[in-house]
Amino acid sequence: MDLEQIQSLLKMLADHDVSEFRYKDEDRSLQLRLGPPPAPVAPMAVPQMAAPVPAALPAAAPAAADATSVAAADAGLVIVESPMVGTFYGSPSPGAPAFAEVGAKVTQGQTLCIVEAMKLMNEIEADSSGTIVEICAEDGKPVQFGQALFKIRP
Repeated sequence: MDLEQIQSLLKMLADHDVSEFRYKDEDRSLQLRLGPPPAPVAPMAVPQMAAPVPAALPAAAPAAADATSVAAADAGLVIVESPMVGTFYGSPSPGAPAFAEVGAKVTQGQTLCIVEAMKLMNEIEADSSGTIVEICAEDGKPVQFGQALFKIRP
């Protein structure tokens, strides 16, 4: 690899906001880091927590009943989960109509939303045909891997 190739690679990394790059093949190994080295992370002390106060038994019964009714209501629904950590977008661009809304009929493979991860827009599609019962994520907010995005009644 010559100097011009390395300079070109450094410019491309800076243009795409990449701070570290590693490359290795049979003959060469290259590691580039832009900017200052990462600051060391100081270990944090774990705060001591007070012992929890036991909840009264009658107060726990309604919570258990609510969980049972939610599980019964969700029975038979198809849950579309986020395949990655990222930011949820319900429409293709700001101000554009949403891909899907509660009550809308969708078909298998239809785009329901976008999850942006590392500046890449990933279209999330319906796993099955049906009616959207609930949109579980908020537009422009972060979502986690495996988080429910939509509930669809087949």
